[in-house]
Amino acid sequence: MARSFPATRGAACAVALSVLAFAGPAFADHLHVSPGAPPWIQIGAATILYAHIGGGTIGLISGAVALLARKGGKLHRLSGNIFFVSMLVMTGIGAVVAPFIPDRVSSVAGFMSFYLIFSGWLTARRRREGVRALELIGFVWAISGAAAAMVLSWMAAQTPEHTLDGAPQQAFYIFVAVSTIAALSDLKVILRRGVAGAQRVARHVWRMCFGLFVASGSLFLGQAQVFPDWVRQLHVLPYLALAPLPFMLFWMFYVRLSKRYRGRPLAAAPA
Repeated sequence: MARSFPATRGAACAVALSVLAFAGPAFADHLHVSPGAPPWIQIGAATILYAHIGGGTIGLISGAVALLARKGGKLHRLSGNIFFVSMLVMTGIGAVVAPFIPDRVSSVAGFMSFYLIFSGWLTARRRREGVRALELIGFVWAISGAAAAMVLSWMAAQTPEHTLDGAPQQAFYIFVAVSTIAALSDLKVILRRGVAGAQRVARHVWRMCFGLFVASGSLFLGQAQVFPDWVRQLHVLPYLALAPLPFMLFWMFYVRLSKRYRGRPLAAAPA
């Protein structure tokens, strides 16, 4: 079973890169570059834009497949690896580029989502209990995300409109809460020298699902203007944006309450 992962990762990278080449032309006006800028800057900006939008697009598709596929099966692992690669592309670019737009709430979202996706994927990959350097780095990452979100929410509170880069102060509270929960979860893993059984599956589930929620919210709420008027008038976009959360809650309760996941490797867990 372990020998299949290099091929799986290769397929994930190939699919993600192919989508990056074709997705995103409708969003070209969201990353402004001066018409007089050198060609290499314009090419670089277009590449970044297509990579960000392409990563989010394939992340939504592969994430939905992973949610619906039999857990632990080949399709689940393949779509999960594609989701992992594409979401790291999207969130990594967002975290780095957003402060220069400026859009600091998106930067915090990208920073924390990158960490959640990576740590959630790592949880599924680990076959043995124990704590390594990546768990310690993740703990520091989560604390840093919480601190950054708190500082930015304070900065928003100092303005007359209680906003920062157009985002309300309350938007940063979400990432303060999520980052704090993630940091406490990491601390628990470190103190217990690892995580196993249902707790391991639940840790994988909520981190990957919240990353999918960031992608769906970014598209269906953050970029609602790209959809036709008749679609927006149906009022379905908020429901599509929030769709990953009910799945997350279902699987969190299911793996916690079901005896089928207790003490079993994640890859062998049934749907």
